[in-house]
Amino acid sequence: MDPELEPFLPLFPPADLTDPPTARKQLAELAAAIPVPATAQMEIETRTVPADFDVPVRIYRPHDAQGAIIWLHGGGFVMGDLDTEHPWATLLANGSGATVISVDYRLAPENPFPAAHDDIYAVLTWTAEHAAELGIDPARIAIGGHSAGAGLAAAVALRARDQQGPPIRFQLLNQPGLDDRQQTWSQRNFTDTPFVTREKVAQMWGHYLGSQQATPYAAPARAADLSGLPPAYIATAEFCPNRDEDIDYALRLLQAGVPVELHQWPGTFHGSQAILSAEVSQRQNAELAAALRRALAE
Repeated sequence: MDPELEPFLPLFPPADLTDPPTARKQLAELAAAIPVPATAQMEIETRTVPADFDVPVRIYRPHDAQGAIIWLHGGGFVMGDLDTEHPWATLLANGSGATVISVDYRLAPENPFPAAHDDIYAVLTWTAEHAAELGIDPARIAIGGHSAGAGLAAAVALRARDQQGPPIRFQLLNQPGLDDRQQTWSQRNFTDTPFVTREKVAQMWGHYLGSQQATPYAAPARAADLSGLPPAYIATAEFCPNRDEDIDYALRLLQAGVPVELHQWPGTFHGSQAILSAEVSQRQNAELAAALRRALAE
């Protein structure tokens, strides 16, 4: 474990999703303790995207931004909202110079798959259709997120490819949850890692899938064909159950002819980039923003 991260381990909430309302409250308290970066260099507005179930979004628009990213919060499909993601969306917009469209997708278990997936696809479609109004170049729309949000981003990229939907320029996937089967070495052996454990991952997928069988649009690692997907940046944490499925997905993308940048951060755990005082966290957050900036450059 990185020595700068270790002292903060007691501050993270228990790795348990048995009681979703309690878990949501704990995540909100954790997020509220994170300093929010300056917002003077951007406009921020909250809007509602019309869909079968209207989807709230918060748009972070830096001055002179042309590219954009549909950004999806983490929280195991169960936790998180526009407010818990506010520090990260602000940090990403500031660092990348891109417009960040943060999505308040519906949460499980009250709304299992495909509710969140459908919400995000509706926002992607709306963004492409309203690009001129939003001041966005429709050829420079990316999708990404943290953790479960990153898994949702990968799944929506699959759907957009399959259905000839709006073109996606880039996937920014930070510690994504991609595979419900939990068969990799890291899933089988990281049973008591900080913040995210094997049991918490099992609870997460149980809430999200409910009684349904997983499809590639729920668990992207199940997709047989990864060709034709957008280029990707994939970041993993050393002590994270998701680590090996993320590395496997990156390799499969490469083997399918998709450009990939893979960064494995030593000494880190799932979500440890929230510890902003640590040098490794500063590097992680800066690299996410830099990868997006490079991908959306003309």
